[in-house]
Amino acid sequence: MASSSTFSSWTFYGSTLAPKTTKHCSKFIYSCLNSCFNQTISSISSYASHDMTSPNGKGVDWAWGGLSLKSRAQCGALEVGIESSYSVGNKFQLEDVIEAQQFDRDALGAIFEVALEMEKIEKNSTGSQMLKGYLMATLFYEPSTRTRLSFESAMKRLGGEVLTTENAREFSSAAKGETLEDTIRTVEGYSDIIVMRHFESGAARRAAATASIPIINAGDGPGQHPTQALLDVYTIEREIGKLDGIKVGLVGDLAYGRTVRSLAYLLAKYEDVKIYFVSPDVVKMKDDIKDYLTSKGVEWEESADLMEVASKCDVVYQTRIQRERFGERVDLYEEARGKYIVDCDVLRVMQKHAVVMHPLPRLDEITVDVDADPRAAYFRQAKNGLYIRMALLKLLLLGW
Repeated sequence: MASSSTFSSWTFYGSTLAPKTTKHCSKFIYSCLNSCFNQTISSISSYASHDMTSPNGKGVDWAWGGLSLKSRAQCGALEVGIESSYSVGNKFQLEDVIEAQQFDRDALGAIFEVALEMEKIEKNSTGSQMLKGYLMATLFYEPSTRTRLSFESAMKRLGGEVLTTENAREFSSAAKGETLEDTIRTVEGYSDIIVMRHFESGAARRAAATASIPIINAGDGPGQHPTQALLDVYTIEREIGKLDGIKVGLVGDLAYGRTVRSLAYLLAKYEDVKIYFVSPDVVKMKDDIKDYLTSKGVEWEESADLMEVASKCDVVYQTRIQRERFGERVDLYEEARGKYIVDCDVLRVMQKHAVVMHPLPRLDEITVDVDADPRAAYFRQAKNGLYIRMALLKLLLLGW
């Protein structure tokens, strides 16, 4: 969102992202400064600041929950404490969900706990009315089945209502030349939260800078897909039983696949993770992700041998070669498509506890005979998206 009323809210001042100043913020900061001299710094290294980029491309330092949790722990202020950050009734520390770097592992664990509660609600035939009176607008400029429907199902299962626009690129005022900013300013007048998919990388950030209500990025071109990454990590934990010490093979379209980019960012939050990149040369993982992983001490390796990688990994995460990202270069698409296929031969070399995941939709990169194997987790993965999105809607609109 563009603005808010507490110290944990951030807004753009010129080219800098900074906490919005209020009386409460000033009192809090003064309290911290006054007490920090007599406090011993706690061991809180797991709470790390996250790099975000302002609209003009300059890097800014952005911490989970506004002021860094480290500062809040050192100050020992009564108003906000680490132990109560995720307590029932507290405000959610984010105003928008734009990219995977916004989350640290403690936040992820807390969100996953809420998702487990959402699973119980979904299985209860009476459902929930916690979001009764709230309206969610889904604004999709690119095709979607699972993401759009799971968000709409999530909202309805919590008692809310939905305003939906499918293929907004052709069937909304965008076709007449309306800017994204004007569309957001209009739609926010009709709704309480906007879920948006766009064909341009960075569009979700622009929408969040404009809106005064929460924005959820449901995929922005080849950029990121943070809610998919959340459900992917949630699925890995549910299927494998851990997130530290795992080996993950990312396969397929790694250059344009926003799901694997966001997933790589989240996997970097965990200890002793190794990531294998298996892809055709024309869609290799880009250097920004490799550099990020290296900076976080995450081991990664590129390989051309899917069988060897599959035999080592806990998770084989297959992706579709995306025809829509190649434009008129059909030759490059045909060169990449079909090079790496997960079939029964791949299953035979995989470990018994390992799983095959896919963000879907699939074409022929996973053969249908794999579906019957219990290690095929992709439809369970899709169902988990409902619980994660129910959790995010609840948190953004109501808090913890």
